[in-house]
Amino acid sequence: QVQLVESGGGLVQAGGSLRLSCAASGRPINNYLMGWFRQAPGKDREFVASISWSGATADYARFVKGRFTISRDTAKNTVYLQMNSLKPAGTAVYYCGADHWGTWPERISEYDYWGQGTQVTVSS
Repeated sequence: QVQLVESGGGLVQAGGSLRLSCAASGRPINNYLMGWFRQAPGKDREFVASISWSGATADYARFVKGRFTISRDTAKNTVYLQMNSLKPAGTAVYYCGADHWGTWPERISEYDYWGQGTQVTVSS
C-alpha cells in the first residue's frame, strides 16, 4: 500500500506561484509513475502533469505547459508541482496519484493510489 499526502495549496492572486508537494509513505514510489490531477467545482477530474519513475520524462496538459513543472525527489519519496503564472481557472482541488504501470498517464483509471487533495484558489 502507498499512502499519499498532498500539501502546499492555498489562496494566491492571479499571476502568483505555488509549490505543491505529494509525500508518499508505505513503500518507495521510485517504481511508480506519478501524476497530478485537478478537479474544479462541478467538473470532472482532469490530468495536469505526470513524471516517469526515473524522472526522465514529464508530460503536461496543454493548458499548463510552460507554467507548471513536475519533479520528484526519490530520497524524500516526494513529488512536486511548481505552479507559476496561476490563473483563476486553476482554482481546484489538486490530487496526486501513483501509477504502477505508467502506460496511460492521463487516464484516471490507471492510477492505483490517490491522495486526499489540496485546495488551490486563485483570485482575480
